Amino acid sequence: MFKKLFGKKEEISRDETVYAPMQGKLVPLEEVPDPVFSQKMMGDGAAIIPAEGKVVAPVNGEVIQLFHTKHAIGLRSETGMELLIHIGLETVSMNGEGFEAHVKEGDKVSVGDLLISCDLGLINEKASSTITPIVITNGDILESVEKADAQETDLGKTKIFEVKAK
Repeated sequence: MFKKLFGKKEEISRDETVYAPMQGKLVPLEEVPDPVFSQKMMGDGAAIIPAEGKVVAPVNGEVIQLFHTKHAIGLRSETGMELLIHIGLETVSMNGEGFEAHVKEGDKVSVGDLLISCDLGLINEKASSTITPIVITNGDILESVEKADAQETDLGKTKIFEVKAK
């Protein structure tokens, strides 16, 4: 009776899928040749060895940080999960050379929207690696994270994590 009077309470989904932000090969975070990522100092996640230089939104959400060097981007998903996508290793020293941002802080994004383009050849030449960690920086808000096994990825389509928020 009260449901009819006051309307049904809307359920907010606490489950979320994170899709591959890049074309390439998904590998465990532990295989990233940088202890900050491999030892999960910034959080848990996975990495992609990219086959092309396009980075797309892996979730629906908002751009919360875009580094001025455009080598990394932070997103907040609809469940509040925060993701850091760090393109390559030692790429901050490139000072933005070879990177082009297609979004800015505060932009709303949907899965598959182009975030950043980069020149993988230049990254190979000037940085230590093109491997791209995808890290959940606020994992404490999650009840569970199920990671996909190592596999080839199709950007914006291959599931890399299934998460459940608390």
